[in-house]
Amino acid sequence: MKPYLLIFYLVSLLTVTCTSNINKEVKRKPNVIFIYADDLGYGDLSCYGADSIHTPYLDAMAKNGIKFTNFYSTSPICSPSRTGLLTGRYQVRAGVTRVFFPNSLQGLDTAEYTMAEMFKENGYVTGIIGKWHLGHLPEFLPMEQGFDYWFGLPYSNDMTWKPRKDPPLPLMRNGEIIDQPTHQQTLTQRYTTEAFNFIARNREKPFFLYIPHTFPHKPLYVSAEYQGTSKFGKYGDVVQELDRSVGEILQALETFGLSENTLVVFSSDNGPTAKGGGLTGGLRGHKATTFEGGIKVPTLAMWKGEIKAGQNISTPAIMTDWLPTFAAITGAQLPKDIPLDGQDISSLLFEGEDDTERDFYFYFNEELRAVRAGKWKYKKAVLENPYRQRLEEHGDLLFNLEEDPNETTNLAASQPEKLKEMQTKMEDFIKNLGEVPAPKLKEVPFDDPRKLK
Repeated sequence: MKPYLLIFYLVSLLTVTCTSNINKEVKRKPNVIFIYADDLGYGDLSCYGADSIHTPYLDAMAKNGIKFTNFYSTSPICSPSRTGLLTGRYQVRAGVTRVFFPNSLQGLDTAEYTMAEMFKENGYVTGIIGKWHLGHLPEFLPMEQGFDYWFGLPYSNDMTWKPRKDPPLPLMRNGEIIDQPTHQQTLTQRYTTEAFNFIARNREKPFFLYIPHTFPHKPLYVSAEYQGTSKFGKYGDVVQELDRSVGEILQALETFGLSENTLVVFSSDNGPTAKGGGLTGGLRGHKATTFEGGIKVPTLAMWKGEIKAGQNISTPAIMTDWLPTFAAITGAQLPKDIPLDGQDISSLLFEGEDDTERDFYFYFNEELRAVRAGKWKYKKAVLENPYRQRLEEHGDLLFNLEEDPNETTNLAASQPEKLKEMQTKMEDFIKNLGEVPAPKLKEVPFDDPRKLK
């Protein structure tokens, strides 16, 4: 264990020894920890095929639980993908279709029902340690969205653009700036320490801990201990330090006797950046595209004694599934007047593969770009970049992902009926959504007093 955790560990161990017998006698609701990397690629972990990045702790999660091979984000960019995860709904329903910046006037509406609110209403202590990125103004911060405690950044670590007059990067605790500019070299370590302390403080009650890491989003920073440790350069160093962080969190659960009562999930918000980013494992595309490389993410789930070890599950699933799944596992009642897009996948966790076919929809900004139905994926003819230019010669794209997971062969011309079927699915989905909020695009004037200083 690292020195910065050792003292707290020794003190806590004495308490654990005295209370462990009591804990064994009392059956309580399971804890849930959701660890979310930022811009981590599908092929960045050694358990997903990386040979130049060593991730033994995440590999152990895969060995002792489930490795999903077809798990999706709802969006290939930050704020929308986090909205999908926390609300169980496609981000377009909340109007969060673009990334928020330090001058954004808006954020995730507090009228939206979040995963944290669900847990809190069900008697859980809720915490977020890491990057929020769903609105930096006070009315949108995590404490207004169901979280009891927050330590982390309000947005991405690259949002210090001088022409926009961005402030130095702030590190916050419960809405108060405690460090500015943030010393990013130690950020992963500080998150780990905060997570350890949160677990220690709340070990006698059910808790939900959301850990959205800052990295490997660029710019990359790594502690001196991990600098130069990988064969994949600085990016690999960063991922290996994230892996160690996961290992220390898992060790904390063992230390406090919580492993058998805690579901741990690890994933990423979207794929890696195009230049200087990570590995997609051969998948086509990258962050900001709705090719598989931008939306398929590494996802692991482990719960000692409850989830069968060593499973590789290929049944497709999506981030919106976690909210209804956690509700089912913890016995929480969800509001009946809020339409969810996710489905309870607890049967995948506890029973394994499922051959039921579902449809999944993927947006880039406000535009519905792709749909997956069973083994088929349809993708609209657009050039995947922020300028929204069209490639007319590219045409519509149709892939059989079962035979062609890397999207190398366009079957649109040879499968016209399937192409039409998929296009109709997309059209019907948009119609059935009904009226959705306008995109949240307003910005704070540079001299607005609400802007972070």
